Amino acid sequence: MQFIEALRLRSKLFFLFFLITVGLFSIGIMGAININDMKKNLDGLYFGSLVPVTELNEMLQTYHNGLASTLYRVKNNQISVQETSSELEYSLTKINKLWKSYESHFKRDEELQYVEYVALEIKVVNRYFLKLLRVARSGRDMSAISIGSLEKYVSHIHTVLQKLIHYEVKMARYDRKKFLQIYDMAILKLGIILGLIILAILIISYSVFSSIQSDQTRLEIVTKKLRKLNKKLENVSYTDSLTGMHNRRYFNMVYERELKRARRTHSHITFMMLDIDYFKQYNDTYGHIQGDNALQAVAKVLVNTLQRPSDFVFRLGGEEFGALITQTDESNSAKLARDIGDAIREQKIEHSGSTVNNFLTISIGVVCCIADDALNEDILISRADEMLYEAKDTGRDRYIITSNVSESTTHHVADLTA
Repeated sequence: MQFIEALRLRSKLFFLFFLITVGLFSIGIMGAININDMKKNLDGLYFGSLVPVTELNEMLQTYHNGLASTLYRVKNNQISVQETSSELEYSLTKINKLWKSYESHFKRDEELQYVEYVALEIKVVNRYFLKLLRVARSGRDMSAISIGSLEKYVSHIHTVLQKLIHYEVKMARYDRKKFLQIYDMAILKLGIILGLIILAILIISYSVFSSIQSDQTRLEIVTKKLRKLNKKLENVSYTDSLTGMHNRRYFNMVYERELKRARRTHSHITFMMLDIDYFKQYNDTYGHIQGDNALQAVAKVLVNTLQRPSDFVFRLGGEEFGALITQTDESNSAKLARDIGDAIREQKIEHSGSTVNNFLTISIGVVCCIADDALNEDILISRADEMLYEAKDTGRDRYIITSNVSESTTHHVADLTA
C-alpha cells in the first residue's frame, strides 16, 4: 500500500513539474516574441525619429551660427578672409555629413518625396555659400556681401528644415502612441497566460501538498530542532567565550567572503589590527581577572563603535583584536580608528604600568584600499600588522593608516591623543 501511495505521489509531482515546465516555456516564447516587437518599436521611436531631429537641429545651428555668423563677422571686418574661408569650409562639410547621416536612416514611403525636395533646396543654398567660399579663398574683399541675399537663403533653408523637424517630431509621437498600444496588449496577453498557469499550478499543488502535509509537518519539527542545535554549535564554534565577539575562525571565513565581494565591486575595504598597550604589565599589576575585565571593556567599545551591518569585529587572540570594514574610504576609516582610541581612553581604566598614559590605551594599524583582482589575500593582514608594529614603535596610543598595499609604504601617522 505504501508503495502504491509513493507511486501516486511521484506521478503528481511529475505532472506538476511537467505543467510548470510547459507554462514557463510558453511564457518564454511569448515574452521573446513581444519583447522583440517592443524592441523594433523602440528602434523606430528613438533611432527613427529623435536622432534625426537632433541631426536636423544641428544643421540649422550650423547654417545660423557657422555660415551666417561667419559672413556677418567678415562683413564687419571682425575676422580675416583666411579665417572666413576655413570656417565656411568646415561648416559646409559638417552640413553635408549631417544630411548624409539623416538620409541613411529609415524613411517611410510618404517621407521620400519631401526628403528629396529638401535635398535639392540644401544643394541650392549650399551653392550660394560655395560661391562665397571661393571668393574667400581668392582673398578678395568680402565687405560688400549682400545681407539681404544672405538672410533670404538662411531664412528659406530654416523654413524647409523646420518643416522636416516638425514632421519627425510628429512621427515620434505617433510611434510612441503605437508602441504603448502594442506594449499594453503584450502585457495583457502575458498576464492572462501567467494567471491561467498560476491557477493550474495552485490547483495541482493543493492536491499534491495535501497528501504530504503530515510528513511535512514532522519534517518541519525535526528541522527546527536541527536548526537550533546547529545555531548553538555555530555560536560556540565562531564566538570567543570571554568577550562574546567573533573569534579567529569566524574572521577567516568572513575575511575571504568580504574580500571577494569588494573585488567584484571594486569598492573600499579596510582592515584594522588593534592591540592593548602594555597589556602584559596590566596583567602583572592588576591580575588576570582585571585583565579579563579590560578585554571585555575593549570589546564592548569596538562593538558599540562599529555597528553597521558591514562592520565586523573579532578577537584574534590574547589582547589583539581585528576589525573588517567595507564601503568606507580612508578618511572615514581614520575617523573610526580615532573614535575607538578616544572611547577606550574615556573608559578611564587605570593602568599604572603604562608609560604612555595613566589609563588603558590601544594601538591600531589600519590599511584601507580599493579592492581589485590584483589584491593579494594576505596583503591586508600583513600591511595592517606592519602598521600596528609601527604604531607601537612610534610611541603607542595612536593609529597608523596606509592606503598603499604594495611593498613600498606610504602612510599617515596619527597620535590618538591629538
